[in-house]
Amino acid sequence: MPTYDYPFNERIRILLRLEDLFIKVQHHSAGTDEFSHHSALLTMFQILDLVDRSELKTDLLQELDRQKMVMDGLRGNPAIAEGILNEVIDEIEKTAASLRNMGSRIGQPLRDNEWLMLVKQRTAMPGGACEFDVPSYHYWLGQPLESRQADIENWLNPLLPLYDALRIILHILRGSGTPTRYLAPQGAFQQMLSGAKPAQMLRVTLSDEADCFPEVSANKYAINIRFNCLDGTQRPRTCESDVTFDLTLCNL
Repeated sequence: MPTYDYPFNERIRILLRLEDLFIKVQHHSAGTDEFSHHSALLTMFQILDLVDRSELKTDLLQELDRQKMVMDGLRGNPAIAEGILNEVIDEIEKTAASLRNMGSRIGQPLRDNEWLMLVKQRTAMPGGACEFDVPSYHYWLGQPLESRQADIENWLNPLLPLYDALRIILHILRGSGTPTRYLAPQGAFQQMLSGAKPAQMLRVTLSDEADCFPEVSANKYAINIRFNCLDGTQRPRTCESDVTFDLTLCNL
């Protein structure tokens, strides 16, 4: 069933964007042709631009430590599977340790690679990575598959502790809410929000048969969802039929 995540703040928005980029870079790096590996590098450069924030590492470590404290408080609870809980806590501890071992600036080993930064600079220009612009890059793309994959793996490895950390946090966030079934008459839905702890993200889940997608406008006070369809020219238009969907409000 298709699910759409909508973040309520910039912190969660960045984590969702990074998750999307890491999924894409891993997909492209597993490819066997030079075009896949070119796409892998372009995506990795986007990750570097997005993580160029000194507080991101601190934010992730603080959240991992907070989640570990929450998990520790569940020990001895008869309703909790002790073995699974210990595995989760162990994963959080290992991920936090790997994240702490990273340099003060995420991705610095890649930024220290002059050749990679040359390629990054050229690929920022439309068509700027042609063989006459960066012959060394064209040469690299022509190297054997195993050589290119090994290089990409070496460049990506310094970023993986970041991915492990945000993957854990987003997994906990997505599992924090309970789905509720709603009906959007003629594709429109509105709900006022209340509660001491505001949501950090909402999830909209549709059935596989639903011929529409949600456009969400939300803040800490209200949620507005408009379900749209695509016409023959791929232009969004308002869905004229009633839409049944599941709404989940998530909070760490």
